[in-house]
Amino acid sequence: MTNFPEIWTYLSQEPLLWLTATLLAYAVGDTLFLKSGKRPYVNPVLIAVVLLAVLLWATDVSYPTYFEGAKFVHFMLGPATVALAAPLYMNLDKVRTAALPMIAALVAGSVTAIISVLAVAYLMGVRGEVLLSLAPKSVTAPVALGVSEAIGGSPTLTAVLVILTGVMGAVMGSPLLTFLGITDWRARGFALGVASHGIGTARAFQVNETAGAFAGIGMGLNAILTALIAPLIISLFV
Repeated sequence: MTNFPEIWTYLSQEPLLWLTATLLAYAVGDTLFLKSGKRPYVNPVLIAVVLLAVLLWATDVSYPTYFEGAKFVHFMLGPATVALAAPLYMNLDKVRTAALPMIAALVAGSVTAIISVLAVAYLMGVRGEVLLSLAPKSVTAPVALGVSEAIGGSPTLTAVLVILTGVMGAVMGSPLLTFLGITDWRARGFALGVASHGIGTARAFQVNETAGAFAGIGMGLNAILTALIAPLIISLFV
């Protein structure tokens, strides 16, 4: 035990340690999620983030050091997003029958997500880089970071906001839709995908396959639309 600080100093610099820690943190979160009966507020991503944040704080490990291991998980975001094409193809007929309502919902959801957060932040006195970082908070991380950088925001801050938005959508989205009496799985899934990107999409798949497929569509389309309209809307505030 007298050599433990030296051993830990060595291990903490190894990427494999933090990759393992990330997977274990999510495994703990997923186990608690299943034991809770898949309650939305017991979100595996939220639990994993809290566990990892506490671990990094307690061990005084910097985020860049941690990310050297976690980047392997980050890399899998791309293939995982592409894999959403499979359930989309299986539900293609349902997509065709709901094309017009989906387009209307996409435009309304995307514009509302950007304008509402910018308006509230602007009225509260937020300006500059922080304000610009808020605009792409509702799209999937790779696109959000690119949009944030392009419009002059902080990609690092945007990444945090993206995660918070996704977790809040996954936790609050389904109960809110149930409270509002929305029972169509297509509408529920699409709403989660547009509002809370990948984390919301994962939650939709946990509930219903059709909802997951439509959430994936909403996530992808919202990413494209936000990239196009965010700079235009930003010009109204800056």
